[in-house]
Amino acid sequence: MATRRAFLAGLAAASLPRVSWAEVGSPACLAAGKLGDEFVLHGLSAVGESLFEIGLPARGHAAAAHPTEALAVAFARRPGTFALVLDCLTGKTRHQLTPPEGRQFNGHGAFSVDGALLMTSEVVAETSAGRVGLWETAGFTRIGEWDSHGIGPHEIRRLADGRIVVANGGIETDPNDRTKLNIDTMRPNLTLLSAEGVLLDQVELDADFHQNSIRHLALHGEGVAFAMQWEGDKTEAVAQLGLWVPGTAPQLCLPPDTEAFAMKGYAGSIAVSRDGDLIALTSAPAGVVMLFDGAGGWLATHRRADASGVAALASGLRVTDGQGGVWNYGRDGLVRLTRNATQWDNHLIALT
Repeated sequence: MATRRAFLAGLAAASLPRVSWAEVGSPACLAAGKLGDEFVLHGLSAVGESLFEIGLPARGHAAAAHPTEALAVAFARRPGTFALVLDCLTGKTRHQLTPPEGRQFNGHGAFSVDGALLMTSEVVAETSAGRVGLWETAGFTRIGEWDSHGIGPHEIRRLADGRIVVANGGIETDPNDRTKLNIDTMRPNLTLLSAEGVLLDQVELDADFHQNSIRHLALHGEGVAFAMQWEGDKTEAVAQLGLWVPGTAPQLCLPPDTEAFAMKGYAGSIAVSRDGDLIALTSAPAGVVMLFDGAGGWLATHRRADASGVAALASGLRVTDGQGGVWNYGRDGLVRLTRNATQWDNHLIALT
């Protein structure tokens, strides 16, 4: 039942002007980064120009963009205890979300189709058991949670029909210092939930790959492409890209032997081109961007120091790096579009 405080918060929110993304320059994507000693979130045009810049209290990981209103939810670098609802016109913080006692945000979130619900990836701090936090967006009030059906959920993606895919990374971590506690027994999975949070499907990787933590997701056809981070023997060649269509087994996509170690076992961000023909992975530790075709076949490996974010725009794939570069990426390789004073971090989030 809604509390009086939540009711009043909803009334206050309803009285605020609803600003569309067009009124803040129609940004193509959101990107967090560091500018000097300050942490910031930018709205970027399709060619990488900053349309707005909003200060953050600490390092950001990813953001979720409301489907119609110029609101962005910036998540702390995981594990975190805050998420900020930002008004992208005024730059002000409308709400600071705090998870319930014993919960921690885990870096990502997604809005429902109509924008009325925000879903946040969370863990039970002491056990890393996964939860999907639920917040109504009239006043950004906590209304409940779902079981993510795994350990250490990270990215959440909403399919076009409203169903939810959760990447449960499988890693139990110390709630204070992020020490990994269960590498020998970790079991990552991909979980499909209905729009009401009901478990519909779930797959795990083969036992030989149980240490391949599933971290990030991109929509791909009727399912998802997923990026992984290998926690096992570093002398083993293991795929960092996988494909999954609910109702089928996951497909792991290993590049040729000459490229098998190029990403150093670590994929940070993933994107699938709007036509589904290209898939890109970044690896900041390796300074690599890797390109695959839509079926998961390796096409090319390109070197770029601290390559971090990647997103699919209507005009093609974009890549950001820690030196402020914004790049067009495709079969012709990396072509720089602009360079910003902000050092880009982690993820590049395309607006719908």
